[in-house]
Amino acid sequence: MLIQVVKSKIHRVSVTQAELNYIGSITIDEALLEASNMVEGERVQIVNIDNGERLETYTIKGERDSGTICLNGPAARRVAVGDKIIIIGYGFMTMDEAKEFKPSIVFPNEKTNLID
Repeated sequence: MLIQVVKSKIHRVSVTQAELNYIGSITIDEALLEASNMVEGERVQIVNIDNGERLETYTIKGERDSGTICLNGPAARRVAVGDKIIIIGYGFMTMDEAKEFKPSIVFPNEKTNLID
């Protein structure tokens, strides 16, 4: 049996943009994607600390070291620029694998969204 566990997390980043007229997804600074062990196109859950909203979307690679966190399409209606969010990626693994697995968790600078 496979279970779904937290694989990656970007903790407490600020939304820098919200673009309603876009197909959908979340654009994330490429350096943050790499540091958190996420890949472009990965399904992620977005948890908005400021308003309690939760949604799922997929990742798009943003400009490296830009600090970009942009919710696109319908998700743009569920955040405001400046909101603090958590981005969580999940993976499937066996129970034995899950017991030994350590997720990649990134705590970027809350003012710049960059890794110090």
